[in-house]
Amino acid sequence: MEWLERVTRLRRWTRGGERDPHKALLLLYAIGQLQRTGFKPVRFREAEPALELLFAEFGPPKLAGPAYPFHHLASDGLWEVAAAGGRPSPGADRDLMTAGDVHGRLMPEFAKEMLADPALMSQIVRILLDTNFEPSLHPDLCSASGLMPEIAQTAAIAPYLKDHLPRAERDPTLRQKILVAYDCRCAFCGYEGWIGNSVIGLEVARLRWWAFDGQDDLTNCLCLCALHHRLFDKGVLGVVPSGKILVSRHFVGTTETSRRMVSELNGKGVAPPQTGFARPDVRNVDWHTRQVFRGPARI
Repeated sequence: MEWLERVTRLRRWTRGGERDPHKALLLLYAIGQLQRTGFKPVRFREAEPALELLFAEFGPPKLAGPAYPFHHLASDGLWEVAAAGGRPSPGADRDLMTAGDVHGRLMPEFAKEMLADPALMSQIVRILLDTNFEPSLHPDLCSASGLMPEIAQTAAIAPYLKDHLPRAERDPTLRQKILVAYDCRCAFCGYEGWIGNSVIGLEVARLRWWAFDGQDDLTNCLCLCALHHRLFDKGVLGVVPSGKILVSRHFVGTTETSRRMVSELNGKGVAPPQTGFARPDVRNVDWHTRQVFRGPARI
């Protein structure tokens, strides 16, 4: 219970709806290292390149370096940091950390209990994912952190933690509502597909993420195909209140297919829901632009 509650408190300290997943990403990386190599210190200078890639791919558009969470995670009681020779950490200065051969590690008892209880490890990973990221990103996050993607899929959240996590229950009818509102078509490309009586390849994409108080309703959701949903959650695609699609300048696609399916969406209109259904709220559009979309947009 103690470790689960400490991990849960990492999310509580996020303020004003801003994404700050860097401690969570460091923990996921450290747990991946624990799985692969056992309980060993993580040297900052060796881990820095991998952490920078994790932060760039899954963090908010405002980039942050690994030094800050590497040092400050120790204050949460899950991680400890020291310099060479057992000296204390020199702080969150990247150059001082590198020069001082700083290393960190999970708290020994924390690591010991996770290694002895795979179910606990799965719960820890599940909390870190659910409280910081949209579900479409979870498999990629596990892979990038060195974790097996299925580690969190079967993890049950302990009942006593549900009151401290984002809303534990989601609307099971949401997908059907969104499909009806958007006439079973992707709002970006118009894709529709069926097999028998089942709609395939279309998903619910949230503007404001569920972990950050995003509501399960039409004012916060779009109907997108699986490809454009993933790109939307990764910040490659965005929207503006006027109803135009944004494409990040950071996106690189060299084939005709990638240009047609992604690059050429820039500036095109988002298909609105059918008459009588609520449109996305501009406040949710703004949240996605600030916290997810990797600007600047293409001109």
